[in-house]
Amino acid sequence: MATIEEAGLRWVQIDSPGPAEVAWLDEAYPFHELDLEDVRSRRQRPKVDDYPDYLFAVLHFPWYDKETERLYAAELNAFVGRDYLITLPNVPLKPLTALFRRLELSTEERAEFFSKGSGYLFYEVLDALYAYCFPILDQIGRKLDDIEDAVFEERNEDIVRRISNVKQEIISYRKIVKPQRPVLRLLERDTERFLAEDLEIYYDDLIDTSERIWDVLDNYKEVIEALEDTNETAIAQRQQRVLRVLTVFSATMLPLTLVTGLFGMNVEVPWEGEIRGFWIVLGGLIAGLAGMLTAFRFWRWL
Repeated sequence: MATIEEAGLRWVQIDSPGPAEVAWLDEAYPFHELDLEDVRSRRQRPKVDDYPDYLFAVLHFPWYDKETERLYAAELNAFVGRDYLITLPNVPLKPLTALFRRLELSTEERAEFFSKGSGYLFYEVLDALYAYCFPILDQIGRKLDDIEDAVFEERNEDIVRRISNVKQEIISYRKIVKPQRPVLRLLERDTERFLAEDLEIYYDDLIDTSERIWDVLDNYKEVIEALEDTNETAIAQRQQRVLRVLTVFSATMLPLTLVTGLFGMNVEVPWEGEIRGFWIVLGGLIAGLAGMLTAFRFWRWL
């Protein structure tokens, strides 16, 4: 738990709140017990609960776990009142921690942010978190570029796995962003009483940012589906080339095997016991093989 106070406004930051922190909130603030229950819970959908004295918001943001190399939804619970802002992420969020440390160290920024009220300070928190979404999008974009290069360079050994991983990241990202889009519009409406009249446009900017993220994700979804189709087509073409070679090999060897089988029977055959018979049969086999390959090339089977 960490606290910053300036201009009559307090920002309380609690990373991964446990029972002790929730009990402290219950004693120090008149929050509804259902909101405190939501803070204890690890799985909540994005929402905004509007009360006469405060606002309770649950928002989700992408969080990349380097250990598992997977994208997860980090939950941010926030209480916004006249003279306080309490943020409770369920996992440490780098942009939120960086903003808090920056305001701790910078007197000028702290005075600027805190003097405009809790609504504006909450906007700055959300703006920092949404700004962090774009580097993750850029990382997905770079993975898509690498996959595209690998597909056209025919390096398909691990492309299917890479496509599957990136597709999973895009799906997870969309699951995080999609339910939050209408919540931001509710947040814009409900935070009006904590904002000065000329600051409402800032929450419009958050909505625009969310829409841009959604548009990029839509584009990425189309790209990964197109790359998946292209890769499947390339794999099918390579399989067809292999099958064509095998078919030609079988077709050319079948008559040669028939001839050698006939001359290998335990009956009398022409040139039996003569060395010239071997060379005659071998020459005939080579001539037949060359003739079949020439015919296949003429018919463009090869």
